[in-house]
Parts: sequence; structure tokens; C-alpha cells
Amino acid sequence: MGRTRSEDNRFYWMIKDFSTLRSEIIYSDEFVIGGCKWGDRTRKYMSLFLEVADSKHLPCGWRRRTKIFLEVVNQRSNQLSVLKSKPKWFDQKTPAAGFVTMIPRSKLFDEEGFIENGDVMIGVTIIVYKVIGKVVELSEEEESENDSEEVSEKDSGEESEEGSEKESSEESITPLKKTKLNDDGDLLNDTRQVKESIDVNGFQVLPSQVDLVRRIFEKYPDMALEFRAKNQHLRTASMNVLLSLIETLCQSPQELSNEDLVEGESALAYVQDAGFKVDWLGEKLEEMKEKKKEERSGETQIQELEEEIKNIRQKVLAARVSLTLDDFF
Repeated sequence: MGRTRSEDNRFYWMIKDFSTLRSEIIYSDEFVIGGCKWGDRTRKYMSLFLEVADSKHLPCGWRRRTKIFLEVVNQRSNQLSVLKSKPKWFDQKTPAAGFVTMIPRSKLFDEEGFIENGDVMIGVTIIVYKVIGKVVELSEEEESENDSEEVSEKDSGEESEEGSEKESSEESITPLKKTKLNDDGDLLNDTRQVKESIDVNGFQVLPSQVDLVRRIFEKYPDMALEFRAKNQHLRTASMNVLLSLIETLCQSPQELSNEDLVEGESALAYVQDAGFKVDWLGEKLEEMKEKKKEERSGETQIQELEEEIKNIRQKVLAARVSLTLDDFF
């Protein structure tokens, strides 16, 4: 779908014939920045999301500390391009991040420069600060060899245990080092566990998300009765947006910005459009907005009181000044 080009830590994606596309979901090719694979796996707004493309093949405990920049390029003037950024820890629980309200569709279609000859250009910049856990890629031949070695080593008893302990020790010291399977196949087992997603009420979720998703469906069993999408990628993306919104609302009002609440409203609209019945979540969002208003109002009152106390203190200090002879003559 379109042409791509990369330079250093930046990736450009030219979407061909954007104006005539009928698909609601568009996927770019995978690309590599900072030694990691990236890509996108997910109606007034156009949304943009970025996902760790090989997350299902990474070992348990993997993480990526980054700052991501997503851009809708204005092809006539860079100054008019829409750029959004945020720091992000990608991990097993949240392998994707982005902006639900990246750009209003009215702005995208009505203003000059965003769509040229039917094409839209998306820019991605990623600063990778820290990488924990990498993919261990083995050919089929190597996997077959390791399976054979596993059987033979089990017969050798103590030698297998000593070799396993030695390699496990090395892995704990250098977790980013690319290694093959140890003699007991522990790494292979971990990788297979990460690959496996778990079905909860028809939604494929990560093991780390299972408890929360089950609690949601236990409390609201009818939540997904009207969910329309059959494509599993879209179902997973919608569930991730829902879980991210819940995670956002679990923060304190002091931690949330007004932009966070606007993003929350857009995320709520997104999951409702997808078919989730989440009136309860809308109530929580309104409750959080009210708390935010009360916080702002309280801060204003505190500032006013501090100013009033300051004025009173000045009057008290002035009242304590002793009279001098100059006051009599």
C-alpha cells in the first residue's frame, strides 16, 4: 500500500490514492528503527497508532523505552504539518500507542497540502532510549537441531543441568544478548508463551490483560453484544483502546491534563462506534471531568486565599509599627 522510505530514525509512508480507499484500516510495511521492528496494527478524526510489530515473538518481560513522534505531513508546507509526540514504555501489556484524535477529518480533507494527488504522507520518528528483551530468531533447521539436542541432553542427566545453569546465568547477566535455546529449551518455552494470546469472550488478549478483561465482562456481560467487527486485529485494537481508557481514568485528576480528557472523550467515542456498550465508562469519564473542574476551582480559591492572607499579613505588620516623633510634629 504505497511507497516507503527510511532515513536514520525516521520512516516515511506515502499512502497512494488515499482519497479513493475503501478500507477503514490501512497497514504500512514493517520498518526497523533502533534495532526494533515497528508498524501499525489497528469518525470526525483520523487516528494513528504505532505497534511493536514482533511483540508476540519477544520473551517475557520485554520493554522498549521510547519517545514517539507521529506526523501527518503537509506536502506544501512543513510548518503546517500536524505533529504529536509523547514518551512511551512499550511492553507486554501495552504493545501499541498512538493518538485517537491525530487530525480532524475536516482539516485533513479541506485544507490544502495534506492530500496531494490523492496521497497522504505519514511521518514516524522514534527515539529508542532503552531495549529490554529481543527476538531470538532461529531457522527451521536450527530449531530441529535444538529439538534433537534437547532429547539427547535429557538422557545425559547432570551434564544437561550444568549446561542449563551456565547458560541461564549468562542470560541473567546479559539479557539483551542474542542467544539460542538453552539445553532444557527454557527460552523456547517462554517465547511460545508470549506468542499465545488468550480468548476472553471472543477477544484475543495478552496474558497480562486476562484478569482485567474477565472482570469487565463479569461486571458488564452485555458489553460486546453489539460489537460488529469480525477481523481479529480490529477487535484487539478496539479492546486495547478500551483498556487504555480505563488505565487513563485510574490516574489522579492532578496527573491528567485537559488534553488527556479530550483524548479520553475521543477514545470513548471510538469504542462506542465499534459497538461496545460502555455507558458506565462514560459516567466515569464525566466523573473524572467533574473532579478536574473541582481541582481547578480549588486551586483558584487557594490562590485567592493566599493573596488575601498576604494582604492581611501586610496590614498586620503595618499595624505593629511603633509611632515615632515624626508622627507628632
